[in-house]
Amino acid sequence: MRAIQSVQVFCGANKGIDPLYEQTALELGQTLARQGIRLVYGGGNVGLMGSIADAVLAHGGQVTGVIPDFLRQREVCHEQLSELIVVPSMAERKRIMAERSDGVITLPGGYGTLDELFEMLTMGQLGHKVQPIGLLNVKSFFDPLVAQLDRMQAEQFLKPAHRALLLVSDHVDDLLTQMEHYAPQMATSKWFL
Repeated sequence: MRAIQSVQVFCGANKGIDPLYEQTALELGQTLARQGIRLVYGGGNVGLMGSIADAVLAHGGQVTGVIPDFLRQREVCHEQLSELIVVPSMAERKRIMAERSDGVITLPGGYGTLDELFEMLTMGQLGHKVQPIGLLNVKSFFDPLVAQLDRMQAEQFLKPAHRALLLVSDHVDDLLTQMEHYAPQMATSKWFL
């Protein structure tokens, strides 16, 4: 069993149209705090990002925020975190978040959320940073994405071992259990030869 002490969470800087998205972010934040798992996230005080950070803090948990200086200047920075790291770029933000985490959970979001998710999947595929990567599929939000990944595997653009890098659940506790029991089945390379 894998001990997860910190998890980076990728999610929207907006809350989305359905209140269930925020409810799930709050539930995840409460669960992380209860289990003593540090939240590592993008440092924002808006959207699902702000909701999950507030939930972790409200329940006595620890939160590390990593935010580029230009976003802090736009007043979207959460200034009440356990630890705030201000960086010069989005690339540096992602690097530090990856260094400080034992796993990844992705909630609904937009371009930035998917960018962060796919960077971590690519790192795992290349064997650079292999860790459990979970998709919290709130309200079947990610069903089309999961179907696309399955098609990529079927068309031999993605090996089965690399498709298996992404864990999927629509329940917080189930996803965390999958992550704790994660054992990568690495392919010898990413290329079909």
